[in-house]
Amino acid sequence: MGWFSKDIATMDDLFVHTLRDIYYAEHQIKKALPDMITKATSPELKAGFQTHLRETEEHIQRLKQVFRQHGVEEKGVTCPAIDGILEEANDVAGEVDDKRVLDAALIAAAQAVEHYEITRYGTLVAWAKQLGREDCAALLQANLDEEAATDKKLTELANSGINRKAA
Repeated sequence: MGWFSKDIATMDDLFVHTLRDIYYAEHQIKKALPDMITKATSPELKAGFQTHLRETEEHIQRLKQVFRQHGVEEKGVTCPAIDGILEEANDVAGEVDDKRVLDAALIAAAQAVEHYEITRYGTLVAWAKQLGREDCAALLQANLDEEAATDKKLTELANSGINRKAA
């Protein structure tokens, strides 16, 4: 099903499609984070990625609950956007020899991922509310809040010295 597919006829169809998009994205992020943990040299960055891996597992569990509450099959749909973001992150990380620069690159890559997740969750919260699904909106809002907090922590890490060391 594509974004402008005839299979998306209602707001509910669009909500479910986007829910499946972020479900796929969270699984891809869960696969990518262990490599980012391994590549990070800053202990704080490594710990932040480890925390986000645990949170990603919680996000997947909340999404499963949203699927159940909404009465639709739990499954993902391929998301070329997150695939591209993760591929670019991997490519850039593979090209950086200086470990201090690598940490800055990893933060930038992680923030690109976070911003994608924030847009998806923000949209899903709004649509869930529009569809009268406050129960789903609450779970999605919890994920959104954690994604925004992670983005803020990444900015703080970058500004607290990682970017300066890379320069």
